[in-house]
Amino acid sequence: MPKQLPITYYGLDILRSVSKPVANVNGKIIDFIEDMFYTMHNADGIGLAAPQVNSDLQIALVDISIIDDYRKTKPLALINPVILDSQGETVINEGCLSLPSLRGDVSRPEKINLKYLDLNGKEIIREFDGFIARVIQHEIDHLHGKLFIDYLTEDDLKKNKSLLKKIKNRKVDTDYPLFDPKSISKVK
Repeated sequence: MPKQLPITYYGLDILRSVSKPVANVNGKIIDFIEDMFYTMHNADGIGLAAPQVNSDLQIALVDISIIDDYRKTKPLALINPVILDSQGETVINEGCLSLPSLRGDVSRPEKINLKYLDLNGKEIIREFDGFIARVIQHEIDHLHGKLFIDYLTEDDLKKNKSLLKKIKNRKVDTDYPLFDPKSISKVK
């Protein structure tokens, strides 16, 4: 039975760290990915990266099927993902489970060519475009210690300064458990 993992939040070092490649896709990794999917779905998220559940592994999940226009889109588990190239540009309003209540306009490439390992450890090279490409890029950023707020203007950051402080101090309401650095060790 998968378990709910607490979500890390803005201000914790793990969200600013570069993740390590997964050396071997084994049963332990598969179980962890199941826990991540369970956690993401229970938080009504459409993407989740391992650093958001206090792990330094290069694992990112995407499931946009909860959105009406994307009901038939299959969930993705991306292990050791690398963007090979990108094209175009589009701006969209983003949010993040690690930055609850905060949203901002972010410019990202419209289309990406991605290399990753699937749940069988098989290397896949695939092109993504539109909304799913954006979500993938957001999650891959987490694996490199980057947050969507890093793309915001100085004015946008100033407007959200008090909210960022509340998030950093765990003074925000969420429908999912936030990580408590005093009580839980890093997931391996």
